[in-house]
Amino acid sequence: MSIWQTARFEVDLTRPRVMGIVNVTPDSFSDGGRHASEMAAIRYCENLVRDGADILDIGGESTRPGSPAIDVEEELVRVLPVVRACVSLGVPISVDTYKPEVMRSVLGLGADIINDVWALRHGDAEQVIAAHPAAGVCLMHMHRDPQTMQLAPMQGDVLTPVRDFLHARSRALKARGVHADRIVWDPGIGFGKTVEQNFSLLARQAELLAGGSRLLVGWSRKSSLGAVTGLEVTERAVPSAVAAVLAVERGASIVRVHDVRETVAALAVWTSTISQTGTTASRPMEAGT
Repeated sequence: MSIWQTARFEVDLTRPRVMGIVNVTPDSFSDGGRHASEMAAIRYCENLVRDGADILDIGGESTRPGSPAIDVEEELVRVLPVVRACVSLGVPISVDTYKPEVMRSVLGLGADIINDVWALRHGDAEQVIAAHPAAGVCLMHMHRDPQTMQLAPMQGDVLTPVRDFLHARSRALKARGVHADRIVWDPGIGFGKTVEQNFSLLARQAELLAGGSRLLVGWSRKSSLGAVTGLEVTERAVPSAVAAVLAVERGASIVRVHDVRETVAALAVWTSTISQTGTTASRPMEAGT
């Protein structure tokens, strides 16, 4: 399956896609507060598109370890004006939310994708996606919840339980009539997993692709990169870009990143190298239509 069907776009996944992170929050782990105002967030979205983002992922609630939940009304106040302004930017708009009420509202404004860390396990989130004729969805694996996930992370080999969970969530959606071309998976790097487990998921990432699954992977500025480099969160653009390239090399279709320009440049080098081997087509990265 080379197409990710979303509400307004058919995203061509024969080449890697860069999803730019837009945190409309005061407390995200790496850039909390920088884009918390409506105008700052909209300007930032415009800048990310200029930098080469294929998709924008707008989030109004932090899911960093230990982050507190916020109510629906507050999330809507943060997210709706940004989505309303950015649906005209010519790229798919994803909204990072697990609340069904927020999903309905942003899809009604023209958002294309729901990116859910809870994999549609809250309320009637499954029904919201099933009722929409074409919205894309990213199902993520998370152990426990943001408040406790790193206090008691998973034990042992994580690839099999992550894969089984994502398969189960996909089956639940397909049973409601959601076509497979609307679904991508996120293994949830850093969401209830140790440093070693995160890197094992990267090393064995190809095993998650069995059966035609498509992966969206988020390594950007994660603490695991800090653990192996010693770099602070604001200094992790280089290791984040390296991790993104490694994820793509191992079969990821979309990488979710803060540092769009650096990631686009890194992937351009990788794509040029691959094109010389003749193993895959090389085309300029752009939003699929």
